[in-house]
Amino acid sequence: MSNDNSLPAEPKELKIRVGAYFALFFAIVFFSGVFGPTSSATLWVASQIKELHVQHPGLSHWLTDWIVPLLSTIDFTTLNGSFGKILTGVTQVDNALKATNGTYRGTGGSGAMEGFLFAFGLIPSVMFALAMINVLEHYGALNAARKLLSIILRPLLGIPGVTGLAIIGSLQSTDVGASLTRALADEQKINAKEKEVLTMFQFSGGAMITNFFSSGAVLFTLVLASGELAVPTTIGACIGVIFIMKIVGANIMRLYLTTFPDKDEQTQQQSNATTQK
Repeated sequence: MSNDNSLPAEPKELKIRVGAYFALFFAIVFFSGVFGPTSSATLWVASQIKELHVQHPGLSHWLTDWIVPLLSTIDFTTLNGSFGKILTGVTQVDNALKATNGTYRGTGGSGAMEGFLFAFGLIPSVMFALAMINVLEHYGALNAARKLLSIILRPLLGIPGVTGLAIIGSLQSTDVGASLTRALADEQKINAKEKEVLTMFQFSGGAMITNFFSSGAVLFTLVLASGELAVPTTIGACIGVIFIMKIVGANIMRLYLTTFPDKDEQTQQQSNATTQK
């Protein structure tokens, strides 16, 4: 009877192919909202096409009819869509009847019923986000993110690179960030501490880009009576401050969890270490 005392072979390093990096790039563009219908990138492309039409009147209109709508489809929010409008009432304005429309949730809801309708509205975006992540994971996007983003995220926030897509998604949609974080935790790709730090990053200034440009950016159009801008700063500076403070908040949570570790988590880690031995 032979006695084999050789040590088990170490797992080979996972190979990251070119297709995985392409899938990661597509995921970043898809979840970041770069080519959303009202994004600066899409509007810039539309302005350039319009200028081409001015310079070359004979240019085919397929550029406008196809390229801009095609870019808008490389966006999570655009493909996720929205519910249709429901007629909520009719008002009389200047001897004419005017219909008022609302969302499927209506108005005046409260309690558990309103909460159910709110949750019902989250189902499509969560399911769609998880479906896209499964497809991108099949092509190696998460492995590429783990390899590239760990260089930045590990020293910056103390979390692995595989959380990069959750961070990118959370900048555009709170639903995407939450669903991707939940999926990473369920698949045990992040531990409890990393999950809480990641959640803290998302919690402060959720959907930063979407909310800022849909609500806060209107302030930059206000002018004083003298004609000067009322806001003495730039959009880029505001976005930078918000993003930096999100990092600061996540590191405060990281410091707290390091100083006061969870006893249940320590017990679980010790149990896992004992099992591995």
